[in-house]
Amino acid sequence: MLDYEKIELWNTDKLDKLSHHYFEILKLIGEDPTREGLLETPKRVGKAMQFLTQGYDVNPEDILRSAMFKEDYREMVIVKDIEVYSMCEHHMIPFIGRAHVAYIPNGYITGLSKIARVVEAYARRLQVQERLTTQIKDAIQNTLNPLGVAVVIEAKHLCMAMRGVQKQNSVTTTSDFTGAFKRKETREEFIHLISSNLHG
Repeated sequence: MLDYEKIELWNTDKLDKLSHHYFEILKLIGEDPTREGLLETPKRVGKAMQFLTQGYDVNPEDILRSAMFKEDYREMVIVKDIEVYSMCEHHMIPFIGRAHVAYIPNGYITGLSKIARVVEAYARRLQVQERLTTQIKDAIQNTLNPLGVAVVIEAKHLCMAMRGVQKQNSVTTTSDFTGAFKRKETREEFIHLISSNLHG
């Protein structure tokens, strides 16, 4: 049996700077950052912020190119229910949901996990859901040059639930399509398949 060790990496210079700023933020909101429960909080938050924004250090198109294979398959490939954890750039509060991504190959396919990694790379940045949807679509279209790409994201925005309008049950859906998915029948097939519980 193999033992696995979790290894976390962070930039120590950035961590020192982030920790300093979060120490000051704790004071500004009326807390005492020297009390026992908060002693390590600035450093923990600094590490968390580097993890939550690690997408800035990743090129999603390189992810796709790392596993491109020639294949004569020209039907729809769908990876659905990809978990999305991102942060709204307006309030830096999370939005959480699922992405459904499809493409129709045109000579090349990519590893299925690479689609999920592309979603993750863009989600781990300060985002708006609309731009996230389009960035995923563009990366796949530009890299694989498929016959079409479809992306749908459904998410709950905690900035709407925790502050402002405070509507806890609202869900935002965004979509973007290229090529073959611009055709009504192809798009409807995609929507039907992501709505069906075929694996249940």
